[in-house]
Amino acid sequence: MADDPIGRLHRIRRTVMQMLKDRGYLVVDFEINMSKIDFLHKFGEGVKREDLLINKSKKNDPADQIYVFFPNDDKVGVKHIKKYAELMKVESVPRAILVLQQNLTPFARSYLQELSPKYHSEIFQEAELLINIKEHVLVPKHQLLTNEEKKTLLERYTLKETQNHISTFMMNLFCRPCLIS
Repeated sequence: MADDPIGRLHRIRRTVMQMLKDRGYLVVDFEINMSKIDFLHKFGEGVKREDLLINKSKKNDPADQIYVFFPNDDKVGVKHIKKYAELMKVESVPRAILVLQQNLTPFARSYLQELSPKYHSEIFQEAELLINIKEHVLVPKHQLLTNEEKKTLLERYTLKETQNHISTFMMNLFCRPCLIS
């Protein structure tokens, strides 16, 4: 499969579409279930990663949008990030996902951090998106904790709730089955 770049891009795009749907973005089933042949018809044999650009809005709020960028270049630098930020600014899109073949350059990473108060961006390596980890049999269904379950969890591990986004994010990673001892 490593020698099949079209199949690889098809699988990555499908995983991204599943992820967007799970996050509440408007994704139709055809986009998720697109066959490799349909993918070829839509993007062609010589598909360029940048042609895979995705723009979706939330189901319940069309103004809340996200871009998914697939840079062509192996290394993504400041030039790429500035181009994406300009598009996001013009279109008033506050969120983005970057699907990279390799890493960002250190300068690009720094520039993204400068943009972070205004734009929320997430970075994924292509290899991380070849399969949807949520479909693995050993990954339980994740659910947000109720306030009561959250309180129980905090007490159980003698933790304090803070306004730190990372703590909140980590709290949300706990699922209901984790509370059962």
